[in-house]
Amino acid sequence: MSSPPGRPDKQAIGSQLLADVSNYYTSKLQQHGTTPRGVDWNGPESQQLRFAQLSRIVAGDGGFSINDLGCGYGAFLDYLETEFTGFTYVGCDVSVAMIAAARERHRTNPNVHYHETSTPPQVSDYGVASGIFNVRMGHDDAVWRDYVKATLTVLDRTSRRGFAFNCLTTYSDPERARADLFYANPCEMFDYCKRSFSRNVALLHDYGLYEFTILVRKAL
Repeated sequence: MSSPPGRPDKQAIGSQLLADVSNYYTSKLQQHGTTPRGVDWNGPESQQLRFAQLSRIVAGDGGFSINDLGCGYGAFLDYLETEFTGFTYVGCDVSVAMIAAARERHRTNPNVHYHETSTPPQVSDYGVASGIFNVRMGHDDAVWRDYVKATLTVLDRTSRRGFAFNCLTTYSDPERARADLFYANPCEMFDYCKRSFSRNVALLHDYGLYEFTILVRKAL
């Protein structure tokens, strides 16, 4: 069934959304290089704190595989290498420039692979998505929520043992909120993940940033 005249279908909207995301982050990388600001974060301290929350999805200290959706230039991999050994990593991003930068930075590591895509090409033990739900640009909330839910479904489908992601929180100070950003209700996201993906879901909202992290663990 086709969409009504004048109304773009969901596939067309999704393609435009991903193109907008790619252009946005490519621009940030061109401005700031392979730094936290190059993926639109304020600085290294908050980036490391964020990575520490996401990495809590990993059980044990090695011998796992992980997909990083929206990997940017591979900063999360840098963090993982300080905390874990013996793992394999797949980074995915819709920005050609980001993938090129990531491949150059980690070109000597045989356990690291990067792909220009919005969907991981393989199922891994874990999946993570950091920051990819924040900048909605000109897209309205309904379209962006569909994108968030569709991406969480991708994470679920491509993660064997569990996945983690973060979002800006609706508990942010109103005077600091920006119209171009998407703020998610942490209670609603927790409920959605609990009902849709697993009984074992953790909500982390106690690490001092205007965001939250959700961990979805699967029963094996």
